[in-house]
Amino acid sequence: MNTIFKPKFFSLLKAGFDKKQITSDILAGIIVGIVALPLAIAFAVASGVSPEKGLITAVVAGFIISLLGGSRVQIGGPTGAFIIIVFGIIEQYGINGLLISTILAGFILIIFGVLKLGNVLKFFPHPLIVGFTSGIALIIFSTQIKDAFGLELTNIPSDFIKKWAFYISNLDHINYKALLISVITIIISLYSGKFIKKIPGSFIAIIIITPTVYFLDIPVSTIETFFGDIPRDISFSIPDFSLADIPTYFAPALTIALLGGIESLLSAVVADGMISGNHRSNTELIAQGIANIFTPFFGGIPATGAIARTATNIKNGGRTPIAGMVHAVTLLIIMLFVGPYAKLIPMSCLAGILIVVSYNMSEWKSFLSILKGSFFDIIILLSTFILTVVVDLTVAIEVGVVLSALLFMKRMSDIAEKRIDYIIDTDLLEDYSQLPEHVSIYEISGPLFFASSKTYAQVIENIGNDYSTIIIRMRHVSFADQTGIHNFKGAIKTLRNANVKIILSGINNEVLKDFEKYGIPDMIGKENIFESFDKAVSYVRQE
Repeated sequence: MNTIFKPKFFSLLKAGFDKKQITSDILAGIIVGIVALPLAIAFAVASGVSPEKGLITAVVAGFIISLLGGSRVQIGGPTGAFIIIVFGIIEQYGINGLLISTILAGFILIIFGVLKLGNVLKFFPHPLIVGFTSGIALIIFSTQIKDAFGLELTNIPSDFIKKWAFYISNLDHINYKALLISVITIIISLYSGKFIKKIPGSFIAIIIITPTVYFLDIPVSTIETFFGDIPRDISFSIPDFSLADIPTYFAPALTIALLGGIESLLSAVVADGMISGNHRSNTELIAQGIANIFTPFFGGIPATGAIARTATNIKNGGRTPIAGMVHAVTLLIIMLFVGPYAKLIPMSCLAGILIVVSYNMSEWKSFLSILKGSFFDIIILLSTFILTVVVDLTVAIEVGVVLSALLFMKRMSDIAEKRIDYIIDTDLLEDYSQLPEHVSIYEISGPLFFASSKTYAQVIENIGNDYSTIIIRMRHVSFADQTGIHNFKGAIKTLRNANVKIILSGINNEVLKDFEKYGIPDMIGKENIFESFDKAVSYVRQE
């Protein structure tokens, strides 16, 4: 276990921290804490939970992820990607169901890490990730239209198309003061960075707009309108559940775990590129799992690595997990002493912040770039995007992964067929003119797996039927799966029934072991298997 779970903080602690770097990390952590404040509140409110749950998540999960994670600079907490998932789980299972699902997701993430699946999750194709990220961004944007336009609506349809139809039919009820606040928030969030580098635009927008709305008594909805006072404490409580209920929550838990694992590792990879570092993916998954197990007991929601906050940490000098822990402590202090004033934040201001978040999440440049690429990537991108928006994220991920695998197999099969055609058209790649006329040679160029094995088997049968002996070269067969072996055995049987002698050459030890399990050496005769092609040729010349 110690080789799988090696938190970066303790490795750095053992090596010793540089005092100057500690100072930089503390300052970076304070800045990231300020950045995280409006986002934590906005993500919580958009997810359908009270604002303090977002702050609690950023404090508890953020501290644990930095303390136990596999990245030097990862910042953990609630993220925009979880808004739709959390909202959907609460709608179906209630807040208690969300807490149980999050705890289960934590255990699943730990299992992912222990099984060393960190590297596997990183192989999710880029079009799939862009597809569901862009889909989530569009959904987040659509959920903020009500507050951005100040629409006093209830029973808004959850279906994407029906939701927009509902909005359009109620546009005559727009609160233009709320709309103006949203527009000003967006402008400040996007452009304040040109004048004030260190303080995030979202925080500046809240600082300017909240007191203005309060003192001018502008008639718009605020956090207090929906949630009342914001608690100033963090309390421990155990969610109500029985073991019999656990299967009910497995599906949402798996969704949380998959998305959390993908997003945290994606964030860690981006961070590695920014600091020329190398994160420990399995340690990161285990840390994310521990954070998601503990956070719900304090009332928190799902957490993962946050790309934007991690990038902010790096840009402000953060280079060790100390920055992430300071960020969590900063948020705790703000929550304890400034929390009561957060209830005055206008909902239209939060909507403006989340519209900017959805724009940054949309990855529209990557989206357009993929649309100019290969046909296979376009299918994966659009399928995942459309399913995320129209159906739900769970289905989108499941279909996207399966579709990616199927298209990969199709590509591999096409490559195998091209190699086969090339070898036939060029009459093989070497001069075999010195061989006896009754001997044919065929070379399998690539893995003998289900996507290509049927084609290989058919060609072997066609070539072998015209000769009394066939040498099958297997030097490039890196592996053989069960389907490949099954089809290969079928070709051998056909040739044996036609009294064709089969000789194998150049098989690697792993493939030979798999062949032995299925009795292939016994079918063709162990004496007809040679470690090199030269030995096989010498054998047929002596016959």
